[in-house]
Amino acid sequence: MKSTTGRTILSVIGSGIVGSMLTLGVVANTDWLSFQTEAEAETTTTNAPVYDVETVSTHQTDSLADMVEKSSKAIVGVVNYQTVGTRFKESATEQMAGTGSGVIYKIDEEHAYIVTNNHVIENAQKIEVTLDKGVKATAKLLGTDALTDIAVLQIDKKFASTAVTFGDSSTLRAGDSVIAIGNPLGLDFSGTVTKGIVSSTSRTLDVNTSAGTWQTEVIQTDAAINSGNSGGALFNTAGEVIGINSLKVAQSGVEGIGFAIPSNEVKTLIEQLTEHGKIERPYLGVGLADLAEIPYMYVKDLPKTVKSGVMVTAVEPNSAAEKAGLREQDVITKINGEAIESSMDLRKYLYTKLKIGSKTSVTIYRDGVEQQVNITLNTKQTK
Repeated sequence: MKSTTGRTILSVIGSGIVGSMLTLGVVANTDWLSFQTEAEAETTTTNAPVYDVETVSTHQTDSLADMVEKSSKAIVGVVNYQTVGTRFKESATEQMAGTGSGVIYKIDEEHAYIVTNNHVIENAQKIEVTLDKGVKATAKLLGTDALTDIAVLQIDKKFASTAVTFGDSSTLRAGDSVIAIGNPLGLDFSGTVTKGIVSSTSRTLDVNTSAGTWQTEVIQTDAAINSGNSGGALFNTAGEVIGINSLKVAQSGVEGIGFAIPSNEVKTLIEQLTEHGKIERPYLGVGLADLAEIPYMYVKDLPKTVKSGVMVTAVEPNSAAEKAGLREQDVITKINGEAIESSMDLRKYLYTKLKIGSKTSVTIYRDGVEQQVNITLNTKQTK
């Protein structure tokens, strides 16, 4: 599986204390932190008003200002709190680790649901949201996925007044007008509105995540997006959310290149995250290294015709790979007859073309000899 020629390879820079928009650059390269802790839900706050709930109309706005006024009520600030200090509880302190944005997309009889970016809340011990009129509430993390950078939060219904609706991102065209609403540079600039156009309806970016390298499909826009806009909404002029702002290019001489996760993908992800707490994907159970990174002494027996692939560096006990007989130093070159050039190729094929329970033919080289291994994929076993 070959990467698109000329694609810019972009790396993710983690968020700082004043904002959590992921920025993409050519030089800097740091992985996102692994998420391990789920925030506890609180349903009380001081003098919290009770709202009458409304859903933003997507087709009856009289002007852009009317649409923004209604839609902004569903945009929230998200604060990631983490415990810092020593291993002794009495000397540890809870501090703000980053801020971002979120979008209330559903209100039921008991709760309101917020979509944001995974990197906004990753590794948080506590998640606080700031709503319309400055009301604050502690949120419960329902589910999160590092690869797609989407997370779902839950708060008590009484804190939310408005929910947005999702539009169909597949209908977008380059040149369509879009509006970004979020909290750039922290909550001091909450509810900031910027306007631009869709620069491209589909871009493929290679990013590093805490779950591994991933190719993400995004909408490109020139609407101003800055640190803290992460998790905020990209609206069309009808007031429908057509993307969740997530990334930007941040390097000298570059302006107006931001990216949003398409709404059609977001809708599918939030359903799974709300129901399961995670995205369930087929799991092979191996550690991998690209063949180009392997010292010659380990690949000298390979035929000269084998120019690319991935080497198995570890096999997880009781995994699908172990049950199928894969071993360390096996070199994987194909899955179901399709060439695999890198570990990202393998992961992308696994997650987008196969399902849990799929029976898969894997072409490997062992001691320089080509073999076929049949593997039945399952999910990752959790302890």
